[in-house]
Amino acid sequence: MSSLLARYLDPEVLNQVAQQPIDPQGLVIGNLAGAHKSPLSGFAVEFAGHREYVPGDEPKHVDWRVYFNRDKLFVKQYELETNYVCHLVLDVSASMRYGEGVQQKLLYAQRLVSTLAYSIVRQSDKVSLITFDDRLRASVPPSNSLSQVLRMTHRLDEIQPVEKTDVGPCLEAVAGRIGRREIVMVFSDFLGDLDSLESALQRLRYSQHEVILFQIMHHDELAFEFDGMVRFIGLEIPEELLTQPRDLRRAYLAAVERFNTRFEEIALRNRCERVLLDTGRQLGETLADYLTQRLRQVRRR
Repeated sequence: MSSLLARYLDPEVLNQVAQQPIDPQGLVIGNLAGAHKSPLSGFAVEFAGHREYVPGDEPKHVDWRVYFNRDKLFVKQYELETNYVCHLVLDVSASMRYGEGVQQKLLYAQRLVSTLAYSIVRQSDKVSLITFDDRLRASVPPSNSLSQVLRMTHRLDEIQPVEKTDVGPCLEAVAGRIGRREIVMVFSDFLGDLDSLESALQRLRYSQHEVILFQIMHHDELAFEFDGMVRFIGLEIPEELLTQPRDLRRAYLAAVERFNTRFEEIALRNRCERVLLDTGRQLGETLADYLTQRLRQVRRR
């Protein structure tokens, strides 16, 4: 059991992000008292304003100072604070197998998912796991117990990445499963049809979910620093190409830049957060930098 957790949770990485809260960018809806603003009004925590008294309101919420000044009854309203639910949606398709050791895209994403899950349940918020390739595969329902992390790592350890990916329809299916204003974090290389992806993002945003797109890329895919004759073998298509990488590098990098530019435009247009991650960089540094930047954005709102 401990060896399974050790595969996906690095104590050094946890120490780097231990003091970094993961707060929603907007208002959330939950079912437990927590630390995040809810879009619902009630009588708890932080003062939000007044409304006129109506029969049935509790007298203890009447603002008597306002009554003496205006000779009219008003009750104080407050903003509720609540927990949130965060859905971690992981691409387990064959293209995520690229790379070796901790720089493999899938393992990097699995460790990222596990670390975020641990951080989220530590602050008493709920987290779930959904895996997909060309369809939804496994899922772990939301929970805020620490044992949830163990359940998730068991699911992660069962993954066999052999199928093609189809991100758009899978996110459409995810959107159909969750009906409240929640957080959806997607972990993928997103190498697929961007039109269908945008349609799915529009549906998620229509339901007012906060969407974060973690684009997991190997350094080879970003820099294409190969020497000599290289045989490229397709992970999702049965094709091979033996070539000199220097003959392809300029065109390849231009194609990657076009793809990433369009992906960023789609994310901005739909008010989603896109985070490009290079698996050649230490996970702890990457995650700590991201959470610091995110906290600044939350505080500015």
